Order: sequence, then C-alpha cells, then structure tokens
Amino acid sequence: MSRTRPHILFIVLDTLRRDHLSAYGYPRETSPELQAFAAQAAQFERAVAPAQWTIPSHASMFTGLYPSTHGLTQASGVLTGAYPALAELLRGAGYHTAAFCNNPLVGVLNNGLQRGFDRFYNYASAAPFRPVEARRSRVQRETLRLFRRYVARPLGNQFAQSDFLFRASLNPALVPLWTRLINYKGHTGHSVDDLIAYWDQHTDSASERPLFAFLNLMGAHLPYNPPQDALDRLSPEVRRDRAAYAFVRRFNTEGERWASPTDPPLADWERAALDHFYDAEIAHQDAHLGRLLRHLKARGVLENTLVIICADHGEGHGDHGFFGHGFVTYQELVHVPLVVRYPEQYPVGGRVTATVSTRRLFHTVLDAAGVPFAEEDDPTATARALSLANETSGLDPEGGVALSEAFPPLTFLNVVQHRAPALIERLRLSLVRRALYAGGHKLTAIDGQVEGLFDVGADPTESHDLSAANPARAADLLRMLDQRVTAAAGRRADGEAAQAAAPDQAVIDHLRALGYIE
Repeated sequence: MSRTRPHILFIVLDTLRRDHLSAYGYPRETSPELQAFAAQAAQFERAVAPAQWTIPSHASMFTGLYPSTHGLTQASGVLTGAYPALAELLRGAGYHTAAFCNNPLVGVLNNGLQRGFDRFYNYASAAPFRPVEARRSRVQRETLRLFRRYVARPLGNQFAQSDFLFRASLNPALVPLWTRLINYKGHTGHSVDDLIAYWDQHTDSASERPLFAFLNLMGAHLPYNPPQDALDRLSPEVRRDRAAYAFVRRFNTEGERWASPTDPPLADWERAALDHFYDAEIAHQDAHLGRLLRHLKARGVLENTLVIICADHGEGHGDHGFFGHGFVTYQELVHVPLVVRYPEQYPVGGRVTATVSTRRLFHTVLDAAGVPFAEEDDPTATARALSLANETSGLDPEGGVALSEAFPPLTFLNVVQHRAPALIERLRLSLVRRALYAGGHKLTAIDGQVEGLFDVGADPTESHDLSAANPARAADLLRMLDQRVTAAAGRRADGEAAQAAAPDQAVIDHLRALGYIE
C-alpha cells in the first residue's frame, strides 16, 4: 500500500439530531465516545445537510452535488451515470471499496447509491449479506444470492415504488412484523463487528490498495427499542413511567405518523417520552461506534486514516409541528454533526465555526486521497478547492454559504393524503422548500417565496422570524438562493432536467391522479 494515500473511513449516523448529542452540548450524556474522538479531531459546528432525508442527502455526499443537480429526490429514482460517484472514483484510483450499510434505502433499493463498491454488505434485508457468508457452503451461498436477487431486493423496490404497498405496510398491525422480518434498522453490532474484522484482514494482508470503508448506522431511526440499560442510564425516571412506555410502544407501530405533520400536536409528555427513548438509542449506537474507533486506534492505523463521522439528516419530534424528516428544512433536520480526523490536514481538537455543506465531503475525501477531480462545466469546482481542509486554515471557498433542499417525497406525501389530506394544502406540503445559510442568517423559502428569516446563532430553535422586521435582508438572501438554485439546476445532465426542474408539478400530477385536486 502506498503510505502517502490514507485509508478512509466514512461513517454516516443516520437520522441523528445534532442537538441531541452531548458532543455538541446536549445535557444528557448521549455521545461520550463521539465526544472523546472529536477531542482528537476537527469538530464542525455549522455543518448543513444538502437534503432533509436519506436518499438525496447520501446522493449529495456521494457526488458532491446538490439535489437540484443530481436529481435523485424520490425513492423510485436512479442516480444517473453522468455523475461519477465517490466509490467509483476511489476504486478507479486504486482503492479497495467496501460498504457496511444498515439503511435499506441506501443498500436495498436499485437507486445507484451502491455504484463503485467492490463489496457492498447490507444488514437491512430479509436476507442480510455479511462477510461471514463466505464461510457457508456453495449451495447455501447460491440460495441466498438467488433469494436476494429475485425476492428480497425486488420486493423492497416494489414497496418503494408503489404508493399502495408502501401505505399498506404502515398499518399498525403490520409495522412490528416487517420491521423485524426485514431487519429494517439493520444490526449495528454485526456491522461494526464485520467492519473491524474486514479492516484487520485487509491491513494484515499488506495489500497495495488502501481501503475506503463506508459505514451507515441506523440505530437512531424509528422504531425506538433501546436496550433497557441504556434507557436506565440516561433517563432512570422513565422506568416507573408506564404511560411513557405504552405511548412509545404504540407510536412504534403507527408508521403513518413517522413522517407526518403532528395533527393534533403531541403533548409535552409524549414528546419527552420519545426524546428519552431516542436518546437511549443514540447512546447505545455511540457505544458501538466507540468500540470501532478504539479498535482502530489500538491497531495503530488512525494516523494514516481519514475518518469522517456525520449524519445524513436529523429528526423532528413535533418541532415546528412536524414529525420525521419528510418536508421541511428546519434546524432539527439539516443542521448536522460532523467530525473529521486526519492529523495531516486537520488540527487536533480544532473547532470549525464556518458554515459548510456536507456535499463537500465528496471533495474532502478525494482531496485527502490525492484523486484529481474537477467538474466538467465548472473547472474551479475541484477536490482541492472545495475540500473542508481549507476551512481549518481559515479559507472558505464558498463564503460561508450553504444550501439545503427539501423535495417532498411522494411516498410520504401519499401517506398524508390518505391520513389527513387537508394538511397538504394548509401546510403547502406539495411544494419544494429550501434553506440558504449566509452570514449568520438562515432564509427558508417555499416555492421560491420567503417563509422565514432566522438568526440561527442566537435563535437555534428558529422561534423568531425576522423577515417582517428585516425585509431587505430577506430579499437579498432570496435573490442569492434563486441564483444558487438556478446554477445547480443548470448543471443537470441531459435528460434529468424535467425531474429536477419541476418537482412541484410532478407532485401536483400525482395528487391529481389520486383525485385530491382537479
């Protein structure tokens, strides 16, 4: 292996709220392992996810593009081959690429997010694919391969593409069944065990190829069933709260509520109960994360490894009247944790306060790996120019500007249509929402119109809309937002323009087909 090129460990902690991490000041000790690791790394204070849910956010991190450019904004979509994916570029540059994925939207759907991986292990499936499968007999391996190819994967894609099947699956009687049968949240422990063994085997083999390992952990996603010891440690008072247990057990079965506006709103005690269980899930996952990081440190490989730990998005628990992560760009969804460790480029214990987009993790990885890259239509958009390593030395190529885009997922919208159709018009759920961060302010817009203006440093919960008191600033940021979106949309590959340019109309056509609008 060329020692001038680092190994790369890219960890996405799925559905993880930044403001629920003790590493970022949360009062409950939910993330001591991440906090300890961050003390030896660079911790980013203002990282912004380019999208509010899994598929478009991962597509942005894997391509370096905003959703308006890459166009993968629906569960039924496919990432066009016109955009090179991170794993493809690394493999082409001599890296061995392996994924250990717990999210079925990334590892099961045929959406192109698996492109470029030499090995893609998937833990969220009726037939998980693990490295230990190589020890099975040839007949067993072939049987599992055929089952995955002709049953498990096609079935998963059918549920993602069929409104009827997706909605039917959310029936409270069925949710507990399929979440267990298909290992909906994967298996955090198994994936970490397998990654440790895989990493050791690769480095012990003295391979000339450096390793790029992608790990997606989904422990913080609904349904919430944390180990009792994690719940007792963080919230010992809950053990005697029968109402809290009963509410969370019931909510775990009500899949239709997982990505819907809260109508009627949750009571304060209900939100508190969800927070208790959510926090315990985070802490349980954090313990596994620490196990992985401590092992790599003990092996002595961290000094030549770029480690990235981030979230693809957060989660709403009734904040601003929304639950889940389907429709909005509020802080609880798009202000995400980000920690980067690579002593060669990132100062130990550094705190980076500049606003950055996690789409730039694509450029950051390529820069550290020494893989030359430049956008064909924008030669200034190189790996070196957009790498987050610039931020640690005070250089900010994007001037502290970041964009987040919430294209409404049609599957979620269809759930609301059948559950509470009046909410679609009242809350304007069929329209694209966007947020622009610039100069300490955050502008949110719906369908190109100002929704709100916030000083997110002083008002992190976005409780005070400043747009009426400061219309000039709102207008300036709206123009900047329009320019950024126009530029992003203008970079779409041929054949992608209709999907990305007019998602609003696609949603409207969908609702018309359902008979909701004329």
